[in-house]
Amino acid sequence: MPRLARIDAPGALHHIIIRGIEKKPIFKDERDKDNLLERLGSILLETSTPCYAWALMTNHVHLLLRTGLVPIATLMRRLLTGHAQQFNRRHRRHGQLFQNRYKSILCEEDPYLLELVRYIHLNPIRAGLVNELKELRSYRYSGHAVLSNRLEYEWQDKNYVLRLFARTEGEAIKAYLSFVDSGLNQGRRPELLGGGLVRSHGGWSALKSLRSENVRVKGDERILGSTEFVEQVLEAANEQLEQSTSFERQGLDSDTLLHRVVEHYEVNVDDLMSNSKAPLIVKARAVYCSLAVRKLGISCAATARKLKITPSAVSKAVVRGQIILRDTEVEKVLL
Repeated sequence: MPRLARIDAPGALHHIIIRGIEKKPIFKDERDKDNLLERLGSILLETSTPCYAWALMTNHVHLLLRTGLVPIATLMRRLLTGHAQQFNRRHRRHGQLFQNRYKSILCEEDPYLLELVRYIHLNPIRAGLVNELKELRSYRYSGHAVLSNRLEYEWQDKNYVLRLFARTEGEAIKAYLSFVDSGLNQGRRPELLGGGLVRSHGGWSALKSLRSENVRVKGDERILGSTEFVEQVLEAANEQLEQSTSFERQGLDSDTLLHRVVEHYEVNVDDLMSNSKAPLIVKARAVYCSLAVRKLGISCAATARKLKITPSAVSKAVVRGQIILRDTEVEKVLL
């Protein structure tokens, strides 16, 4: 059965789970974890991607992110490729490090954001990496220490989460710690791992009973939320697909877009495929990358091959292009 396409949109909330291949470790020591955190922080800040919760385990990682200036898939590709290369070099190993595909669940915010923050931050206790909540407050490899005011990472948006508990930081931290403590005995939460309302209705058997009574519940493993939310997300994803298909029918592919960009900015195609840092070339390249990736649905890797630059350079250009497009009318002219 073919894999379903990932769903994303500006501002979307994602619970991301990264696993090592065959459940093998993706960190062998603290240096490996520090390397990933440094890389993660750099990418999050560069792409203006908010992070609300995270936990590094031995063979997997949990992240709670909101889509920023680049698609989550672009961000994750950079993060995982970079960590795998660094890990393999350091430990003199070869081959795949991560399970074929990380799991990305698009989540409805109101009912689930705080539940996910708590669930993710309690992972080290459930896994036995720390013994109690007091110890978790000082554990360096979970965002709980940041929300407890024991650790500071500028890339973790602690204020957004704490403001949901109280107006003052002191009161908010106290309320947050009480909230986490109340979930300590909840154990694993399979209902937080996607499936629309299917899981929260009691699983597939309960869903069948509801259907026998002509009650319709929408489910999709890529989405966590109410039936209405799932339907809205799928409808938006379908509209995005239809837009890409419409561009194809109009003959707007990567080549056509490239020529429109160079004509608009009055530059040469060769200039875009060079290492030129001239301001106009940089601007044209950024606009092309942003429209190709975000509007035409072309991957960063394919765009990189087209321009003869690295995928990392493309993702950075996408960020610059989004800012340019946001502040100008160029998109309407080119598309």
